[in-house]
This record gives sequence, C-alpha cells and structure tokens, in this order.
Amino acid sequence: MEAIADNALMEKVRDGDLDRLGLLFERYKRPLYGFFYGMNRDQELSEDLVQNTFLRILKYRHLFRGDGDFKTWMFHIARNVSHDHFRKNKIKLKESVEKWQERLGHDENRSTEMQSMEEHDMLSLAMDKLPFEKREVLLLSKYQEKKYKEIGEILGCSEGTVKVKVFRAMEELRIVYKQLEKMM
Repeated sequence: MEAIADNALMEKVRDGDLDRLGLLFERYKRPLYGFFYGMNRDQELSEDLVQNTFLRILKYRHLFRGDGDFKTWMFHIARNVSHDHFRKNKIKLKESVEKWQERLGHDENRSTEMQSMEEHDMLSLAMDKLPFEKREVLLLSKYQEKKYKEIGEILGCSEGTVKVKVFRAMEELRIVYKQLEKMM
C-alpha cells in the first residue's frame, strides 16, 4: 500500500477530514520533539510544544495552500509555537555552566562510554550556550537534516543567507566547545 503524501493528507485535513491529522501527527511527532528538545532540553515541555504545534495546524488548516512542502509549513508553525511560548513565559533557555558541570559528575573512573556521553553532553552544553537563532538553524540543518532551501522558507530568508547562518553557527559552536574543553 502506498503511503499518502503529506501534502495530500494535509489538504484532506484542510477540507474537513480531521482524522487525517492523526496520520501526520504519527509521522512527525518524533522529528518535532527532537527539534523542540534540542531547543529547550525539557522533555515535558517538548511534548507540550509538539501538541501545541498540531493544535495550531488544526486551527490554521485553512491557510495551507498545498503549493509548498508540508514539512516546511509545519516547521514554520513549530518555530512560531516555540517563539510564542518563550516570549509568553519568559523561560530561561540556558542553564549555567556550573549546573552542567554537576551533571557531568565527579566520577574519576569513567569508561569509554562515559567519555562518549561526556562529549555528547559537552556538545549539548555548547549548543545551549549558542544564541537562540544559531541553535535553531543548527537544529534544523544538522539534526532535522533540512535542506538550506527548506530552512530559508521556514526562517523567511534566502538559501544563501541560511548557508552563512549555518557556517557562523558552526564556527561559534566550535569556539564554545573548545572553551568548554579548556574548562574541563
């Protein structure tokens, strides 16, 4: 059985077949969760933001024209949901370095696995230290594996601008990571 394309499903949702939204939710709840979790490091909040994204898709389904990619449209909404949430709640997005150092622990007998986890945690810490816009563009390009053109549509800028943003974000991530390494 051939899977129904995302745009076709969303067009059915737009036209009143609301049960089809469940299929889109099943397809995209994990990528959206990964996007939100990468932005806020909060499991419960990320789950809430995924649900809010789909509620907003439902609310604004009449605005889906179907001439673009559904995923790009969905991530554009997800981005707005995230911005609105943090603007309304004024949640501090970054944790202090001291708190992260506590997470890394003081175990002197770390195995290779622990070292790998430490590197992963340090990369996460470095990501958290980036400004919101740079973290967002890296999450979209590296974790969600979106193409520059898609990211440009989500962010409302050109493909060339996205390339520059990704390059600058990667450069700052590298610098922050190196600074964290020196602190360890």
